[in-house]
Amino acid sequence: MVTYVRGHFKNVHGILEFDPNSPAVSRVEAVIDTRGLWSGEPDRDAHLKSPDFLDVGRFPEITFRGSQVRFRGPTEAVVIGDLTIRGITRPIELQVQYLGQWETPWWEDGMDKGPKTRAGFLATTQFNRHDFGVSWNNALDHGGFVVGDDVVVTIDAEAILEP
Repeated sequence: MVTYVRGHFKNVHGILEFDPNSPAVSRVEAVIDTRGLWSGEPDRDAHLKSPDFLDVGRFPEITFRGSQVRFRGPTEAVVIGDLTIRGITRPIELQVQYLGQWETPWWEDGMDKGPKTRAGFLATTQFNRHDFGVSWNNALDHGGFVVGDDVVVTIDAEAILEP
């Protein structure tokens, strides 16, 4: 591997059931539109969207569904769930940090319809891309390969309380 490549997904939606007073009964579902992948380089993005990697024509979504929570501290937990990429589902663990909640204005149609409660989370995980059928690679002239096996994921999430 020559360098780390960072990418972003631009269209992510989900549902989070979370009560700070009863976090053990939390549940999360997330859907990522794979067509919204952006790495800053259009040719690389096209390759990552191709059948060599995400195959967005056949698999337009990545999903995560988790409902098992194991606490590591007052603001840290592990959420265990199922990640589906390219139609292959595997269990993963998200290392989650609860960043807190706050009240903010909520503007719609030029009117403040707030306040709304927002909660912030940071989650990370790592998995082997081969576990999801993503195995394209190319050898480098002086040894090694273009693409590493591990995918490191960082999730910055803000959830809005719906009454």
